[in-house]
Amino acid sequence: MQKKHPVHDLLTPIIEGMGFEVVRIMTIGQQRPTLQVMIERQSRENLTIDDCAAVSRAISAVLDENDPIEGEYSLEVSSPGIDRPLTKPEHFARFVGSEARIETDEAVDGRKRFKGVIAAMHDNGTIDFEMDGKEYHIPFAAVAKAKLVLNDALLEEAAEAE
Repeated sequence: MQKKHPVHDLLTPIIEGMGFEVVRIMTIGQQRPTLQVMIERQSRENLTIDDCAAVSRAISAVLDENDPIEGEYSLEVSSPGIDRPLTKPEHFARFVGSEARIETDEAVDGRKRFKGVIAAMHDNGTIDFEMDGKEYHIPFAAVAKAKLVLNDALLEEAAEAE
């Protein structure tokens, strides 16, 4: 899975202490990079703009104090969105039955890119993934990138949650 961002360990306790879960932290761009922090509520209730603003203020203070990132950058705190990234085994378990895209670092059954349905997430770290009538067993440790696929089922589910 993706390497932890250098500020992950600094920011995660603050974010979790406020009742949120870190979905992903990454830097986007080169010239004037953006530190993107994706969060969701631990309770799984809908995230609000006020939630993002509160987390942004809290982590801005810590980032300013510790200055872990060289040069100028922008901070963006956001929700993972409907077609969210899947960054933890728990995310795969939570979205069993959903369509997803997975890219792996190493070939699994001769391929590195998959688009299909999450069939299961096992305690041993293996994702059962159905694609084109075949089941693949993808080690979570081999996943480089994964996200849900935006489709009608996902949109309906999001509408019901509101």
